[in-house]
Amino acid sequence: MSRLAKRTFDVIFSIFGLIVFSPLLIATSLLILVTLGRPILYSPIRTGRNSTLFTVRKFRSMRIAEGPVTHHSGDDDPRLTKIGRWIRKFKIDELPQLWNVMKGDMSFVGPRPETPEYTELYTDEQKVILKFRPGITDYASIEFADLGSILSGGDPDKLYFEKVWDQKMELRMKYVREQSFWVDIKLILMTLTAVFKRQS
Repeated sequence: MSRLAKRTFDVIFSIFGLIVFSPLLIATSLLILVTLGRPILYSPIRTGRNSTLFTVRKFRSMRIAEGPVTHHSGDDDPRLTKIGRWIRKFKIDELPQLWNVMKGDMSFVGPRPETPEYTELYTDEQKVILKFRPGITDYASIEFADLGSILSGGDPDKLYFEKVWDQKMELRMKYVREQSFWVDIKLILMTLTAVFKRQS
């Protein structure tokens, strides 16, 4: 799949998604505003294509932290609200990333973006990942759809490195090796299937 074709796909369908999901985006924003207050969005810095830093947009699902902040959180994190659990379960917290896709920071499909601190840990071989636009979904996102439960019961950052990091990097490299139009379509369909299964 050429970069131009992939980018055209991203622009068309991100705009379409923002229009179609606008009622849900507005309703979720109001719920967060009423229950958590401002800010409505969680906006961390991530490493994008060619190591360019950008701001990811996600709906805020947690109360603002007091004290040390971890990069990851488990389902048992006391800061996580009832609404936060719900929007995480159905991946509604990811919908604002349609804006990132439209802008060109991200793609629908591509290696999930990491923090600058984590991308510094990439080996020379793994740095090829940074030649791709990060995505909303990829093999790793589907494999670790229940990441919150995996990171529960201990230090989430420590659990991430012990139970997730190596396999996640392998899956990112798998996408780099296999990337094509049909692989992207397959991953989008697999992601939608996983979300619908969670709903049922």
